[in-house]
Amino acid sequence: MEDLTQMIGRQWSISQQEDSSIFEGVKKIEAIKNGVCQRCGTEAENALPNKKKYCRACIVLGRLCEGDYLIRMPGEVDFPKIKNGGLTWQGKLTTKQQKISDQLVENFKQKKSSLVHAVTGAGKTEMLFALIAECMRNGKRACIATPRIDVVNELYPRFKEAFQEIKIGKYHGQEYHEPELEQLTICTTHQLMKFYHAFDLLVIDEVDSFPYVNNPELHFSAKKAVKKDGIRDYLTATPTQDLLTEVKAGKIELLKLNRRFHGGLLPVPKEEMFLKPFLKKEQINPQLLKRVIEVIDQGHQLLLFVPRVEEIPAYLTGLKKQKFPRQIKIDGVHAADPERLEKVQKFRERQLDLLVTTTILERGVTFKGVWVIIIAAEDPIYTTASLVQIAGRVGRDKDDRNGLVLYCYRRYSKNMREAVKQIKEMNQS
Repeated sequence: MEDLTQMIGRQWSISQQEDSSIFEGVKKIEAIKNGVCQRCGTEAENALPNKKKYCRACIVLGRLCEGDYLIRMPGEVDFPKIKNGGLTWQGKLTTKQQKISDQLVENFKQKKSSLVHAVTGAGKTEMLFALIAECMRNGKRACIATPRIDVVNELYPRFKEAFQEIKIGKYHGQEYHEPELEQLTICTTHQLMKFYHAFDLLVIDEVDSFPYVNNPELHFSAKKAVKKDGIRDYLTATPTQDLLTEVKAGKIELLKLNRRFHGGLLPVPKEEMFLKPFLKKEQINPQLLKRVIEVIDQGHQLLLFVPRVEEIPAYLTGLKKQKFPRQIKIDGVHAADPERLEKVQKFRERQLDLLVTTTILERGVTFKGVWVIIIAAEDPIYTTASLVQIAGRVGRDKDDRNGLVLYCYRRYSKNMREAVKQIKEMNQS
């Protein structure tokens, strides 16, 4: 008989042919029940050659078809009740940060969900420390989930440093091992499909971000990963209308912070119209090139956002042809780039001066002193929330609060106008 203690709170699949009798004390359910996938909640509409239906929505975690089962491991874990919740962070919050931090703890005690609507650079991570410590102090289990791998990789070392006495797990699609029994888990929202009634507290960071936003499968998984009496909290700088509706209905408490941790304002984007194409036959528009050189000449790193992955090679070729005031290192990155994590880390360590990127770096990553130029800012790929988030990469350092955010466009868009309006409103409130 296998010891499945380490699997408490997990769910995994087995095929019809596998012997489930070795799993004592587990719950076995049909993977596809009444035509609905029990892992992600999606209707299974596709069929195999043998006519059995299967689920395509969560196939990335392994195919589930009629006749397969999900094994769920129930039970409670007696984690040690550590003094101070294992929090070793010695930093100090601002008065406004402390107010939100205290309310998060109080809401957790009262089993009430919270939505933290805080501007980019407000210090949302640090405001979570007391909440996580309260959960750990009581021997409870917590998870911080976020839609993007880059954000997981950014959060993990910060929590590992802040909670040196707590075992923390990190899981995403490029971490090739299954979740273990950690008291604190940091993972992508897709990884939540591997859990069932596991967590007393689930915090979803960047809740409005792709692929979580408007994704019923991930919403279903987030709900199922939490215990029946567990709490879900949400963090974002750009809340969705669905969340605001829940706030109005009294289901979630709104906690708002419109100032960055250093007290500075959000950089208001500058806008520049271009009459000629930004790029033609791998030649950079001289007007655009001038702006790029100005940033580099002032000693700043530059994130150059482009709308499409396929545009990155042409921009890289065009930029590398140019003579800059000093020798610089240039690279490009996108979601499917096999060297994505390494390139982002190089940029963070200032081994790269200019990084051409898609919206994959629009949020959740912090680069000290970076400036931003958005090419074709009117492109539909840039939603209002996306434009606000990209602008939020700039000015996060207390020694560089007023960096450049430049929207380059050929036709002015409603999303651009709304993004600038939102930023100005947040600065005035």
